[in-house]
Amino acid sequence: MSCAPNASHSPVFLLLGFSKANVPHGFLFLLFLAIYLTTILGNVTLVFLISWDTRLHSPMYYLLRGLSVIDLGLSTVILPQLLVHLASDSQAVPAARCLAQFFFFYVFGVTDTLVIAVMALDRYVAICDPLHYALVMNRQRCARLLALSLAVSIMHTMLHVGLLLPLCWAGDAGGNVDLPHFFCDHRPLLRASYSDTHSNELAIFSEGGFLMLGPCALIILSYARIGVTIVRLPSASGRRRAISTCGSHLTMVGFLYGTIIWVYFQPPSQKSQNQDMVASVMYTAITPLANPFVYSLRNKDVKGAFHRLLIQGRVDS
Repeated sequence: MSCAPNASHSPVFLLLGFSKANVPHGFLFLLFLAIYLTTILGNVTLVFLISWDTRLHSPMYYLLRGLSVIDLGLSTVILPQLLVHLASDSQAVPAARCLAQFFFFYVFGVTDTLVIAVMALDRYVAICDPLHYALVMNRQRCARLLALSLAVSIMHTMLHVGLLLPLCWAGDAGGNVDLPHFFCDHRPLLRASYSDTHSNELAIFSEGGFLMLGPCALIILSYARIGVTIVRLPSASGRRRAISTCGSHLTMVGFLYGTIIWVYFQPPSQKSQNQDMVASVMYTAITPLANPFVYSLRNKDVKGAFHRLLIQGRVDS
């Protein structure tokens, strides 16, 4: 499809998400820098602990380590560019770099949701069928599930990138297109295009909706069965222990799926850009930040591994 004379398939996008914020850019820079550094520190520490401590060499922690690596990628795709823009007040992003950010953001984001669903399956087997847990959820099967999640997310993302490539964007005299967001997200890109985006919208609500509803259904069914099993446990201590193993995962499910559904699966007429921005900050910055702390503060095994690491450090020194 050819574009009008004043339009282009490859404009320069101006990410204006925080340009009109009433908060000084210096404060936002320090805030997001602190969030990013803490996210890196927390997730790298969790990955190291799980790799170092043999007591954490179980399928659940294998999946958790994969989730931490994905969260590291998700934060790194978004936050460094945001920090550069806040520090320099230059919001320009060439189309190729914008689409690259969109691609990797979608790959990490979708993989995140699929791994969260796999972790629900892991909790289901551990609580509802503990005698077969070691057979069903071994590390080889977990590795295949992680690889499958990544492959599905890449194919999903390539579809949406392919639907974005033919679109045209009309910019100003310098070829710049305003994008009222802080990164190259799907909805802002579609709003900024003057091309027919019905195919893109249809793909979001059909293929994207199926990819979201499938893991959601798996999580809901898993926890419905887990709930029935927990109620039937004879001892109160057993019920508390079972609930504690699910609490961290359910917290992350609420963070991740709640914000994604809010951003992508509401009709455009019911959405506001400011609300989109808040939700986007939640799942691109806060969720990867919260993951290691939710699992560390609520998990005795992880806290025990961290304590043993500190003791080992004192002994070595």
